[in-house]
Amino acid sequence: MKKPRLLIIEDDPDGLASVVEAAEDGGFKVTATTTGAEGIATFKANTFDVVLSDLVLPDIDGIDVLTALRELQSDIPIMIMTAYGSVASSVKAMKRGAYDYITKPLDLDDLQAKLTRAAEASHLRQRIDSFQSTARNQFGSGGITAVDPKSLALLQQVQTLAETTATVLIYGESGTGKELIARALHYDGTRAAGPFIAVNCGAFAESLLASELFGHEKGSFTGAIQQHRGAFERADGGTLFLDEIGDAPADVQIKLLRVLEERHVTRIGGQSSFHVDVRVVSASNRDLNALVTNGAFREDLLYRLKVVDITVPPLRERRGDIRPLADRFVAAAATEHGRLIQEITPSFYSALETHDWPGNIRQLKNAIESAVVLSTSPTLSGDSLHLTQATPHTEASFDVPSRMTLDEIEREVLHQTLLRNDGNRTVTAELLGLSRRTIQRKIKEHNLPF
Repeated sequence: MKKPRLLIIEDDPDGLASVVEAAEDGGFKVTATTTGAEGIATFKANTFDVVLSDLVLPDIDGIDVLTALRELQSDIPIMIMTAYGSVASSVKAMKRGAYDYITKPLDLDDLQAKLTRAAEASHLRQRIDSFQSTARNQFGSGGITAVDPKSLALLQQVQTLAETTATVLIYGESGTGKELIARALHYDGTRAAGPFIAVNCGAFAESLLASELFGHEKGSFTGAIQQHRGAFERADGGTLFLDEIGDAPADVQIKLLRVLEERHVTRIGGQSSFHVDVRVVSASNRDLNALVTNGAFREDLLYRLKVVDITVPPLRERRGDIRPLADRFVAAAATEHGRLIQEITPSFYSALETHDWPGNIRQLKNAIESAVVLSTSPTLSGDSLHLTQATPHTEASFDVPSRMTLDEIEREVLHQTLLRNDGNRTVTAELLGLSRRTIQRKIKEHNLPF
């Protein structure tokens, strides 16, 4: 394991020697300096995990050294050595940001223990910073493939909104990447260190969605065998993403409105409320204004959700993204499935770029993965893809098959629509004019393999 790096600033030769020896015995790699100016210069030129400085130095005060080092790196643990009984100086050092202090004459065992704790805190801070940097690179706007001008304009809007705490409503067809945009708003913003919690409002039965969002107390309903922390509570200090918000039932809409207005949550079965600090980002592939007109969505809730609204264009309107997305998906699928792809012909890209992609990026990814998995050649061409382009017709006719019940007709229509959409329930719901929750229920009722 790599030794933690310690900078010591101490002008007394005997004291410095004993501190260096104790630190090295404790497993530290030590750099020693004897003046405040030398310590600051050494700190600027190198990287350290912990700093140990005397309070009284021959050139500048130890508090000034502490302040200077804090300006250079705000999160590094800095420990101060002070004379016995100098309580006021110790308090001042702690107020200025010192991690800890130790009094002279030094207890070297205590010094080793405190240095070790400081090094552990520094290592943890570095791991958190590394995680946040990785998450920002992976989930921030920089990790989103965008070449088309419409996509670049969208990401510019996301970067502007990320630094705010505004409640955002994201519109877009199914599969356009609304959750990616929601994650970018979180990880590019000031709440990146907090949690990002996503809830699909169309994926829960009506009776369970309220519990998922607001939590419940033990015994509040049948099956509530223990207390459950809801999504608002889990997202405290971060962002809550409410996908398919248009599918939220009326009773949940009322509770949502109250939480957004008051910023307080009461668990189901609970008697008291508690404050939550949550940024809410929601998304819908349905026209919420039309739902308001039809009485299916509360107008006051819509106003709360759309302080700012942004729209993710469908893939057919940003065809400039198709080729770079294709390259990314080919590489990912080849790696995942152990396929060797050495060449992609122009006909492959041409077939992708002329398709309308009703299922958007999700459908594109699935089509490319299928082409890679089924390919028997290291070359991908237009023939590797199995795309069916829908053709408009001016007149539609439908002959009811004989000897089929209404239930059987419903099953067949649902089955064929799901097949045409690669099992995509959201797209199927849109085409059939049903909610996603109804589609899920019908699939279960008819025992369909999706």
